[in-house]
Amino acid sequence: MPTDLARPAAHQPTARSRPYQVVRLAGRSLAYCATLVPVAVLTLVTAPLGGADAAVTRWRALRTGLLGMPSTAVPGRRPGTVAVLGHALLSLLVGAVALLPLGVQLLMVLRGVLYGLVDPGPYDNSWGGPTRAGAWLAHFLVGLPMAAAGLAALIGIAAVHQRLTRRLEGERGPLWLLPTVLLMAFAGALLFVAWTRQI
Repeated sequence: MPTDLARPAAHQPTARSRPYQVVRLAGRSLAYCATLVPVAVLTLVTAPLGGADAAVTRWRALRTGLLGMPSTAVPGRRPGTVAVLGHALLSLLVGAVALLPLGVQLLMVLRGVLYGLVDPGPYDNSWGGPTRAGAWLAHFLVGLPMAAAGLAALIGIAAVHQRLTRRLEGERGPLWLLPTVLLMAFAGALLFVAWTRQI
C-alpha cells in the first residue's frame, strides 16, 4: 500500500479494522481518480481566464476531502497560471490512465455482478455454461481478481497524483515523480492500443 495514503504510525488500524481501512482507501481512490479528467479539463478552460486560484483550491479540496490528506500548502504561496496549467495537463494524463482501471471496475459490475441480467444467453459456449447460474458464477469469479488489481492500480494512481498536487502547493517533489507520470501515460496508451486490437 502506498505510504502517502497510509495513516501515521500512531493511528495504524488494528488487525480487525485493517480490511475496512483498505476498502475505504480503495473507495476514496476510486472516487478521486474518477474526478481527475473532469477537474483537469475544467482547470484547462478556466485557469487562462483568471481562474488559477480557484483551480488550486479545487485540487486541494480533492486531496484533502476525498483522500483525507492534510493540506501541505505553503502560507502565502500562489502558484502562477503556467504552473496550474502544467499541473492540469499532467493531471489529464494521470486521469486518462485511471480510466483503464475504472473501466475494469465497470466491467466487473456489468459482466461479473450483473452478468446474468445483461447477457440473456444462450450460455452453451460461455464460461461456466450451459446453465445461466454456472455462467454467472464463472464470470463473477473471473472478475474478482481483475477488480482487485484494478482497485490496487487506482490506489497507486491516486498516490502518485496527490504527490503532484503537493508540488502545486509548494513542496518539492521527488525526482522520480515526473518520469513515473510519463511512464504511466505511455504504458496506459500501449495497453489501450493492445486492448482495442483484441476487440
